[in-house]
Amino acid sequence: MPGKERFADLALRVGCFHISDRAMKRAQQRIEEALDAGTADRSTRSAYLAAVRRYFEGFSKEARSHLRDVDRRLEQSAQVHFNLTAERGVAVKRIEATEAILKDLGEVERELTGA
Repeated sequence: MPGKERFADLALRVGCFHISDRAMKRAQQRIEEALDAGTADRSTRSAYLAAVRRYFEGFSKEARSHLRDVDRRLEQSAQVHFNLTAERGVAVKRIEATEAILKDLGEVERELTGA
């Protein structure tokens, strides 16, 4: 009976998910009751497997879509980070250049005024 044990294990694992879909909840409840009562015949198991496939294929598509969205947002974030790092480098160089000018200006003024 390895197939029946694998089936029962699958039903147990599916039951661990937080399922909000009414049809899937009903299918899960029915199969758990049938397994407890020992009445999970081939037809009952087939109906359950079809419900699990429908639910989890949709769930998988939704999760993959969400992952694509998150990846896209991460790419945008990485680009913003790259751009800000480059802008920071430009600002640092401007500060260094202006500070060098101001330093030289002070030295020239001191030389000219003899202070």
